[in-house]
Amino acid sequence: QVQLVESGGGLVQAGGSLRLSCAASGRTFSRYVKGWFRQAPGKEREFVAAINWSGGPTYYANSVKGRFIISRDNAKNTVYLQMNSLKPEDTAVYYCAAKQMWTAVAVPPEYDYWGQGTQVTVTS
Repeated sequence: QVQLVESGGGLVQAGGSLRLSCAASGRTFSRYVKGWFRQAPGKEREFVAAINWSGGPTYYANSVKGRFIISRDNAKNTVYLQMNSLKPEDTAVYYCAAKQMWTAVAVPPEYDYWGQGTQVTVTS
């Protein structure tokens, strides 16, 4: 059974930091593109960041560029999202996802596997 499991979410004040992790099990995702998405209440799921299987290139949404960093450790089958300078508008459920090709990486339906999500709440 293929599983992506996110962790690291929580409650943080504006300006603070969190690091999300996404651990994969059930198969080897080392050759898969990994993406992070988020969904706030009443809004559509939106792209946050993506990383190619080798660790580069990376791609970020404009709203998080310069504040968030995506990275991966293929030996641990884990991808990370370091979130700095958090803002209240970053509040959402964050999901990791996996796909095979480095194309349309910002498009949710292009991803084959999804985690269950982890809640991030940023207070002002």
